[in-house]
Amino acid sequence: MNSEKPGMDIVVEADRVSKRYGEVEALDEVSFSVRRGEIFGLIGPDGAGKSTMFRILATLLLADSGRTSLCGLDVVRNYKEIRTKVGYMPGRFSLYQDLTVEENLNFFAAVFHTTVRENYDLVKDIYQQIEPFRNRRAGALSGGMKQKLALSCALIHKPEVLLLDEPTTGVDPVSRKEFWQMLRHLRDLGITIVVSTPIMDEARLCDRIAFINHGRIHGIDTPVEILHRFEGILCPLPLERKHSDKEEKPVIEVDRLTKCFGDFIAVDHISFSVHQGEIFGFLGANGAGKTTAMRMLCGLSKPTSGVGRVGGYDIFKEAEQVKNHIGYMSQKFSLYEDLKVWENIRLFAGIYGMERKEIARKTDELLERIGLLAERNTLVKSLPLGWKQKLAFSVSIFHEPRIVFLDEPTGGVDPATRKQFWELIYQAADRGITVFVTTHHMDEAEYCDRISIMVNGRIKALDTPANLKKTYNSATMDDVFQRLARQAEHKAD
Repeated sequence: MNSEKPGMDIVVEADRVSKRYGEVEALDEVSFSVRRGEIFGLIGPDGAGKSTMFRILATLLLADSGRTSLCGLDVVRNYKEIRTKVGYMPGRFSLYQDLTVEENLNFFAAVFHTTVRENYDLVKDIYQQIEPFRNRRAGALSGGMKQKLALSCALIHKPEVLLLDEPTTGVDPVSRKEFWQMLRHLRDLGITIVVSTPIMDEARLCDRIAFINHGRIHGIDTPVEILHRFEGILCPLPLERKHSDKEEKPVIEVDRLTKCFGDFIAVDHISFSVHQGEIFGFLGANGAGKTTAMRMLCGLSKPTSGVGRVGGYDIFKEAEQVKNHIGYMSQKFSLYEDLKVWENIRLFAGIYGMERKEIARKTDELLERIGLLAERNTLVKSLPLGWKQKLAFSVSIFHEPRIVFLDEPTGGVDPATRKQFWELIYQAADRGITVFVTTHHMDEAEYCDRISIMVNGRIKALDTPANLKKTYNSATMDDVFQRLARQAEHKAD
């Protein structure tokens, strides 16, 4: 066990906790302790065992061996009492998408035999930001708004401990900053917080962090110390690539493209072009209109007005031709979880009209290139998130399209895997494939040839990363984004 100073008030304790899934050892004698009123980070690459540990702490999963306690209570013997003292935000499911904002909050309050009115003061600062949308379904909220609602639901029964498993995945940098301000306020109120995050700027905001890899804790210390000791995994050196100054023929052309939902203007008369072989970053805060614009460009949603051509095809009149000549990786759905790795490749290649012999020949080549040949017969749901994302991207360009659209492809992925993912993007661009990508990671914005930034449905800036930083007198793209995105009105979708 990790030693603590005498008299320290330990609220969360794991002592030699182990868990196996068949031959996979998810946790191998994991030990750590968390002090009252501390923000404690559990940091590590995809598949390191973080979510398994969170599920054990939340009394949703039994460990094979070892002991875990929260608030002095054993998670096995006292699980019912522990559940009244814990607020839990899992990585995947924390809201009922078909219930409204208000219905979600009331439901979670009712589960814990309390009312929203009784504990409203605790969630007031967070909930007031989404209260204007209280009659809107949770599924229609932007990523930032969803996370604020999920945090409100986790807090409504006044827990002593918050367990947050990657709570800001899919959330833009401005909303992430607001979210962490809320966490610091909750810590000051005496709430103990255990959090995982793949974003190292967030890890630096913890009081202490534990580095977990291959199911084992390799160190527990201050963020500065841990990030230095394991910088090769947690803070890899950025990629280097010479940005192309050569302007090829445009393969995407957009003129005053607009999309309205009733009286709401989601995309407001945007115009731009993207050249062949270019990596084009399409940035904006949650609710800025990025995904709506991308869906129009992919032929999945009809514009209200304006003109758009993708690969030479009109997105309004020739939507089916557009779909047949692009690759697309969605932030919500990319692969069939219950199919094997090779079955997913065969399915999507068949949809794009590839011949069986060509599919068979290229499948093993692809899997060897991305390091998944040994996982050929593995069900996709069993893969770590980072592996899934690399596979999904490779599948989206398996048929060698001229253009690939990537909608937040690295959300929730650790830094080292994100770097590997961008190496695949560079390889695709070097083969002449145009990459149109949205991301909330501003270090990834630096990898793009050009960037546009949307605010309230309009493009407010468009240039190279270097020129944008010069124009806005900023040291980083994060600074540029913060300056522009803070002009946005708070929107639910």
